[in-house]
Amino acid sequence: MLELTKVATISLTFVMASCSPLGSSKGTDDLESSPVQSMPPGVEAISFLGDALRPPLQPSGVRAVYMERYEEAERALAAAPTNADSLIWMGRRTAYLGRYRDAIDIYSMAIGLHPEDARLYRHRGHRYLSVREVGKAIADLERAAELTDGRMDEVEPDGLPNAMNIPTSTLQFNIWYHLALAHYVTGDFEAALDAQRNCLRVSVHPDSVVATSYWMYMTMRRLGLEDEAQELLDSIDAGIEIIESVAYLDLLLLFRGERSLGDLIGPSGDAATLQSTTTSYGLGVWHLLNGRPEDAHEVWERILEGRNQWSAFGYISAEGELARSAVR
Repeated sequence: MLELTKVATISLTFVMASCSPLGSSKGTDDLESSPVQSMPPGVEAISFLGDALRPPLQPSGVRAVYMERYEEAERALAAAPTNADSLIWMGRRTAYLGRYRDAIDIYSMAIGLHPEDARLYRHRGHRYLSVREVGKAIADLERAAELTDGRMDEVEPDGLPNAMNIPTSTLQFNIWYHLALAHYVTGDFEAALDAQRNCLRVSVHPDSVVATSYWMYMTMRRLGLEDEAQELLDSIDAGIEIIESVAYLDLLLLFRGERSLGDLIGPSGDAATLQSTTTSYGLGVWHLLNGRPEDAHEVWERILEGRNQWSAFGYISAEGELARSAVR
């Protein structure tokens, strides 16, 4: 079993052996490099509130599975060190271990080899968002959108397959979804809505429709687009067959008055899960939209107690809410 301290070194050795010095690429020319050197050892990111964020702890059984898949990706990369698919999977498997900056470095080197591959910008943009470098995330995701403009969409394989082993998203969906989220967490709801409209147009699976509609409804409400928001909410079928987006559907039904607060409250603190973190953020917005900002902030502050979920979109969004309110 590989030691975690060796993950970055081993991953990058295969890539660097085949890469010329990384050049600039359209959409990222003016971006500064990741500020790894300025961070304490072991710190992956600095939160919007100034907290040091370290790789989340993972149960030993989960960690063992992730390491097994990481080693598979490592072997594939050793066999084909310049192959874009091998590089993408190396980056994804590295990120699943909580080594987001190592993953960013892998994608950056891969972009040096494949500067026109939208998938690399999509994945690097996601991980820039994970480490709270939102400007870089937006630049990468916008570049990915440019590269896929007018092209046929493609199914994106899941790195962590769902129970039915059915991928529920596409490349273009993930580009617009993450771009919308990057704008959303900064409070730029107009730009978020533009991206969400594009995202909904490429949402072909029911899970994708529900996920996009959830963020889009909240965005519309916060922009004062009450009628359009209600129309979107009314379009959601409570009996829609979904695989992954259960929390998002429950929250949409809460907004519609068909779920109660008690139905959705889940574990918090050290016991917080991805699902409970997702749900808790939506509960905070529900309070906010119903004129209870203090209750909203209380819910969002509790989310931050579940530090192991700091890369979850609900956690990042709650952090953004609290950071924005602190500077007003």
